[in-house]
Amino acid sequence: MKRTESLAWGLIALVVAVVVGLTLAFSGSDTTSTQAVSSEDATTIDVDIQGMSFVPASVAVEPGTRLVLNITNSDTQQHDLKLGGEHSGRIDPGETVTHDFGVFTEDTQGWCTIAGHKAMGMTFDVVTSGKGEEEASIGTARDATLQPASGELHEETWVMHDDGDSWTFADQAPGPTLRGKVGDRFRITVENHGQMSHSIDFHAGEVSPDEVMREIPPGDKVVYEFTARRSGIWMYHCGTMPMSLHIAKGMAGALIIDPPDLSPVDAEYALVAHEIYHDDDSIPAGEYDATAFNGTPNQYVEHPIEAHVGDTVRVWVLDVGPDNPVSFHVVGEIFDTVYKEGAYSLRDAHDTGSQALDLLAAQGGFVEFTFDEPGTYSFVNHQMTDAEKGQRGQFVVRP
Repeated sequence: MKRTESLAWGLIALVVAVVVGLTLAFSGSDTTSTQAVSSEDATTIDVDIQGMSFVPASVAVEPGTRLVLNITNSDTQQHDLKLGGEHSGRIDPGETVTHDFGVFTEDTQGWCTIAGHKAMGMTFDVVTSGKGEEEASIGTARDATLQPASGELHEETWVMHDDGDSWTFADQAPGPTLRGKVGDRFRITVENHGQMSHSIDFHAGEVSPDEVMREIPPGDKVVYEFTARRSGIWMYHCGTMPMSLHIAKGMAGALIIDPPDLSPVDAEYALVAHEIYHDDDSIPAGEYDATAFNGTPNQYVEHPIEAHVGDTVRVWVLDVGPDNPVSFHVVGEIFDTVYKEGAYSLRDAHDTGSQALDLLAAQGGFVEFTFDEPGTYSFVNHQMTDAEKGQRGQFVVRP
């Protein structure tokens, strides 16, 4: 009997020791939690939470891919991810969670379930439809840097296309940003390679609309020539009806004519603000799906604009609409100079300043300010629902 009892107690002690040992062996740091996953036939992706964004915001995979995400919360508040019926659980600031989200056979969108976070753009897309990495994620942002005006004759040939989700001038939506000076001559040849009529209207040109703004049928072209007599940032756009549709699809852009006495700055940027509609039928009702600067929502969050302490920057902003206003604001900065629709409302101010540049559709201007400290400075449309739909970005300022 005593021998049996000794064996029993020995087995119990062994089990306890094994359990304790396993517990110690598998208890990690308090900043990492792991769901049991198998790496067999799985694709593992690292995802970082930065502010109200997943970075990257989407991934392209082959249909049938099993997806494991290593999610790190680099923000200062809790987040999570619900994707394809799976839920990561709440992720604390500084914590990393590894989660197996299963097999994906079709395009799927996930989001942060915390109240209001999805509305602010916290979505994550798994793309299986063959659209490719470039469309699935913001691989590179459109360069917002504005180069100085050069030459007195600006001659370009643009091709118009309308066979995709975006309709383009020179394969860009919004179209290219042009720049010149008062007195410069512009000669823009526009060729219609599309499937329907289009046209073009340069607000900077003081010319009869009869010929240069006429309908351009497929296969035809127009040479639009004018002298820029007045400074400002001017809209150009397709004027074919319904005009709201053609502008909303991307057929609009900016032409900047420098005021003659511009102050020197360290860098200049151009932002074209607009709405995005996924359904053409929603345009007349104004039911837009997203907003953007320069074509892609949130692109300057994922790819911030870099600057240094002491830099004075000038940001040109044009609202091409087709409908919504813009209130351009930089968090942590005050504008020293504000220029809107051909006039300064503030210039080189020291004892006062401006907090926002307000623009209606087809209006534009610029602001100037200086970075005094390193940090991350967000710029937004302070019509906050539109900022949360994509009209936001960041300046990362280094010492």
